[in-house]
Formats: sequence, C-alpha cells, structure tokens
Amino acid sequence: MLSSSHAAALETKHANLDARLHAEMNRPAPDAATIQQIKRAKLKIKQELNEI
Repeated sequence: MLSSSHAAALETKHANLDARLHAEMNRPAPDAATIQQIKRAKLKIKQELNEI
C-alpha cells in the first residue's frame, strides 16, 4: 500500500491539472490537443488514486 503522502501528492497534481484545464478552456482559442492531454493525465492520476 502506498503512503498517504503519495496519495496527497497525487491529489495535488490532479488539482493542478484541473486548474490548467479550466485555464485552457477559458482561453479565447483553447487548444483541443492540450485539453485532451490534460484530461488523459487527470484520468491516469485518478486511476492510480483508485488503486491505493
């Protein structure tokens, strides 16, 4: 089992990605590729958190 500090670090990364996603989506011309990349990264972190 992973440590709670690892889980906290993953949650922090997820929150940072969420903020980046919102910032990108609120730009005048959002980049679809960047949005997809951020969403994939968030999903990977979420899956890792679910395995803890």
